[in-house]
Amino acid sequence: MRVYNLSSIKLRYLAVLLFTFHFSLLTSFAQKDDFGLDFSLEVQKKIDKKWSVSLEGELRTRNNAQTNDRWSVGIGVDYKATKWLKASAGYSFLYDNYERISYFDAEDDEVDDGDADEGDPKKCARYWQGRHRFNVALTLSKKLIGDFKFSLRERWQYTYRPEYTVDERWSYLKNAYDGKAHTYSGKGKNVLRSRLQVEYDKSKMPVTPYASVELFNAKSLEKIRYQAGVDWSITKQHAVGAFYRYQHVTDEDEAEEPNRHLIGLSYKIKF
Repeated sequence: MRVYNLSSIKLRYLAVLLFTFHFSLLTSFAQKDDFGLDFSLEVQKKIDKKWSVSLEGELRTRNNAQTNDRWSVGIGVDYKATKWLKASAGYSFLYDNYERISYFDAEDDEVDDGDADEGDPKKCARYWQGRHRFNVALTLSKKLIGDFKFSLRERWQYTYRPEYTVDERWSYLKNAYDGKAHTYSGKGKNVLRSRLQVEYDKSKMPVTPYASVELFNAKSLEKIRYQAGVDWSITKQHAVGAFYRYQHVTDEDEAEEPNRHLIGLSYKIKF
C-alpha cells in the first residue's frame, strides 16, 4: 500500500481549516444552537463521458438528534460540458416533520383581557407533510494552486409546499387541543444558492478533504452554510464521506430552519 506524506503546505492548510471550524463551533455552541445528524445514500450511473444520472436518499434529524426532521429522495442528471464546466438538474421529494407555533399579538382578546402577553406561544401543530423541489445548477471547477481545486456552484431551486389541513392544534393557554381544523396555505419559494468550495484533489490519493461556504438568497440573504469534510474512495465504485456543517440564519423572518450544527455521513455507489 502506498503511503502519502503531507508537506508543510498541506499541514498549514489543514491547521487553518481545523482552527477556523473549531472557532466557529465554539462560538456558535455558546448561542445554544440546535444539533442534528445527516445520513445519505447515493447511486450514480455514468451513461457516457458527458452524461450521468443519480438517485439519492437522505435522512436528517434535529432537536439535538432526538427528532427525525426530514427524509427525502431525489433524482438528478449531470452533463459535463468541459473539464471545468458541469450543468445539472434534479427533482426531490421532501417529507418534513413540522412543528408550527403561532404567537399572541397585541390585537388578540386574550392579551386585552390579561390572560396572555404579547409574544407568548398561542397554538402548536405537529405533522408530517411533503414538499416538491426542483433545481438547476452550473458548476465551474479548476485547479488553481497545485493540487487545490476551487469550484463555484450557482444553483437555482424552487420548492413548493401544498396546502395542508390539520384536525386540531394544541392550545398553550387552555393546555389542551382546541378541536378545530386549521388549514395552512400552499407556498412556493425560489432560492439562489451560491457555493464556493476548495478541496485537496491529488491524483491517485483516495482521501479528498474539502471546505465550503454557501449563501442562500431569496428576498434577502437568509442563511449561510459552512462545511468541512472528507471523501474517501474505497474502490472505483464505492466511496464514503463525513462532514461537519454549521448553518447560520441571517434572516429569521424568512428562513425555515434555525441555526444548526450537523454531522453527516454518506455512502456513494458508482456504476
